[in-house]
Amino acid sequence: MGWITLIFFTLLAQIRSENQSCTLIGQTGFMEFSKEGDLMIGGVFSISSTRKRVDNFYQSLPDTYCTKELKFARTMIFTVEEINRDASLLPGLTLGYRLFNGCGSENLLRATVEAMNGKDSDGCNKKLLALIGHSSSGVSNDMNYMLSLFSFPQVSHLSTCSCLSENRLYPTFFRTVPSDRFQIHGLVQLMKYFDWRWVGVIYSISLYSESGTAEFVKEASKEGICVEYVLPFRKTSSKSLELIVETLKVSTSKVVLLFSSLSYTKSLLQKLEPHNITGKQWIGSESWITQSEMASDQRKSILQGAIGFALPRTSIAGLGDFLLSLKPSDEPNSTMVKAIWEKFFDCSFSPTNTSTMCTGAEDLQTVSAAYTDVTFFREENYVYKAVYSLAHALHSLLKCYNGSNPATGKPCVKKHEVQPKLVLEHLKLVNFTTKNGAKVAFDENGDSGAQYDLVNWQIKEDGSVTVVNIGHYDNSLSKEEQFRFKKDTNIVWGGNMNQVPRSVCREPCPPGTRKAINKNRPICCFDCFECPEGTISNQTNAPECLMCPPELWPNEKRDVCIPKPVEYLSYEEIMGAILAAVCIVCVFFALLISIIFIAHKETPIVRANNSELSFLLLFSLKLCFLCALTFIGRPTEWSCMLRHTAFGITFVLCISCVLWKTILVLIAFKSTLPGNNASKRFGPIQQRICVLTFTLIQILICILWLTLNPPFPYKNMKHYKEKIILECALGSPVGFWAVLGYIAILAILCFILAFLARKLPDSFNEAKLITFSMLIFCAVWMTFVPAYVSSPGKFTVAVEIFAILASSFGLLVCIFVPKCYIIIFRPEQNSKKFMMARKQTKTL
Repeated sequence: MGWITLIFFTLLAQIRSENQSCTLIGQTGFMEFSKEGDLMIGGVFSISSTRKRVDNFYQSLPDTYCTKELKFARTMIFTVEEINRDASLLPGLTLGYRLFNGCGSENLLRATVEAMNGKDSDGCNKKLLALIGHSSSGVSNDMNYMLSLFSFPQVSHLSTCSCLSENRLYPTFFRTVPSDRFQIHGLVQLMKYFDWRWVGVIYSISLYSESGTAEFVKEASKEGICVEYVLPFRKTSSKSLELIVETLKVSTSKVVLLFSSLSYTKSLLQKLEPHNITGKQWIGSESWITQSEMASDQRKSILQGAIGFALPRTSIAGLGDFLLSLKPSDEPNSTMVKAIWEKFFDCSFSPTNTSTMCTGAEDLQTVSAAYTDVTFFREENYVYKAVYSLAHALHSLLKCYNGSNPATGKPCVKKHEVQPKLVLEHLKLVNFTTKNGAKVAFDENGDSGAQYDLVNWQIKEDGSVTVVNIGHYDNSLSKEEQFRFKKDTNIVWGGNMNQVPRSVCREPCPPGTRKAINKNRPICCFDCFECPEGTISNQTNAPECLMCPPELWPNEKRDVCIPKPVEYLSYEEIMGAILAAVCIVCVFFALLISIIFIAHKETPIVRANNSELSFLLLFSLKLCFLCALTFIGRPTEWSCMLRHTAFGITFVLCISCVLWKTILVLIAFKSTLPGNNASKRFGPIQQRICVLTFTLIQILICILWLTLNPPFPYKNMKHYKEKIILECALGSPVGFWAVLGYIAILAILCFILAFLARKLPDSFNEAKLITFSMLIFCAVWMTFVPAYVSSPGKFTVAVEIFAILASSFGLLVCIFVPKCYIIIFRPEQNSKKFMMARKQTKTL
């Protein structure tokens, strides 16, 4: 910064000299084009020249050599002349200009000093009111140090660094070109649009690139985009190139943002050519992405499919013809124009033996160069808008209505009273539309709105590169509408890929997994874990897994909750079908025995031990077999109440019959004793009443159970996590165990009585058969209780059905099968004679 200070003090010395006389300390000679007018504006450009720099502290003319921006300077001249022809803008006044030429920051600042000094060719004051320029953000930053001290407005047409948007540091800086913060925001949104979450960045060592890269990394992190590497490129450093080459070869990111100026980009690509760097999707900044002429055969393989933001293409009526109409005679004092003319047409204005003589009448339309490319305009449009913004600011400043300025309310200003700081004040207020439809207005930071073309490098069959406009970006629109891609345009992707390249450190966690941050890696390099049992994630990159509702369970992929399978003992499954078949077989078996007994009801073996109770017992056993069927099938409110009450009542009826058959055996034995007439007191009516009474007690228990807290269908989701057991809840456990307990009491009582009567000497004594049957009955139900409690799901019901069938079948077989055997196979024993003989044998 020492030379900036030197120039600054030189400027102060020159300004102090203005108050003494109208003479110059020494004209620097940076002014290239000029035209006098009532109001003067300046421009600082890096235009081609053939001078060598000599630092002599401004005591003589320093020479420099540089090539750039003739097109920008000529666009400024065209715009000034167009404004002067417009009677509605600055009426009665003409706009003049002085364009200064410099190359390199030091000489450009010297040119800025010369512009601010404001001396005309005679050395008298002809103050410039504002400056257009410069293209470089770094130069504009350095110029601001001097210009802001004197409230001198500067309107840049191409300085895009977002760092220049700080109004506190750059109070006099304006720009018609969009700030890089808009481009960076667009680049981040572009990567987000294509889901490029893992990118690399290469930047050049300059204020423009360094500031833009830092801003990109900051904005990218906000959108969840991770930067794998950020590498600087230095033209003179082989180590930086080696690091870039090695990183590009081993990196996993497929997308590379090259945020660099044009000269650095050319240098980098030239040095990358021998290293065969392919397979990358390059993203370019607006400084180089449209410069297809820099693509050599080797660079085409590197940059094929490159995408980036470019300043929008536009048309400016008359500008193309004006640029191509340039003749050396138009600027006879400009050695720079002559030098460029000689370069364009390979001729010379000085007689030589090696070159042809230039006539000055050559046609620029025959030249293929950046200057002569007038098909459309990008950067030139921002020069055009910058000049118009100054013209509108001057027009607003010089307005007068009833002695005051309508924009500010301050007293009117005459043309000779115009000062740079007044222009600065009105420059902040400009808001207009140019002739080509471009809107111009500045915000509080001196920035204007941002619009970009989205362009794509496409290599044609002949090997030529075409920069194709594939979309548009406008930050003034809503987020949903900022990006607009052309539907009929095919996009060419980098790395010879036929589809959008994938560039992620880790593929998104699919549904069914959750995303977990790995603290040792960038946020984009996360881990994916499968959702735990009973949970799901139904979106990609889900931070947490969600519990399924109680009645639902995850599918195999664990991305959706599906209804749990409902389990119950049904007729469709094998176990249910087998149990149902056994029930039916048992019913038919009991029915067969009933038929046999009915067919032989008059025989002694049937009539013995009360045939009426035998038929009632057979009937109750059929009911027991049939009630087992109520346990099969989907539990409902009615089936749950029916199955338990039917089971309890039929079993009590069955046991009551067996109990009274046992009691009758005891009564029959006592009735044979002298003086005992017990059999007369327990006739058929009394037997029916007793059986009915025992059964009514169970019915009463069941009624109380159903009234107070009946069984009901219940979805058991505790036993199994992945399925629902549809069962009948007991309602009141007391009611259930009261029903079973009453049956158990009758069964135990029956067993005791039968056991006591097993050896009584009576014909066809059933006590032994009843004893054995009740032993089986009690054994079955004693094993039922622990099996019932421990059996899961439908097996609980199966155990209950098995207990019903086994105990009922045991009664049926033990009590009736021996009698059927005698009836069918030993009919001779089924006679009164055999009974009497057997009785006499037992008595003896």
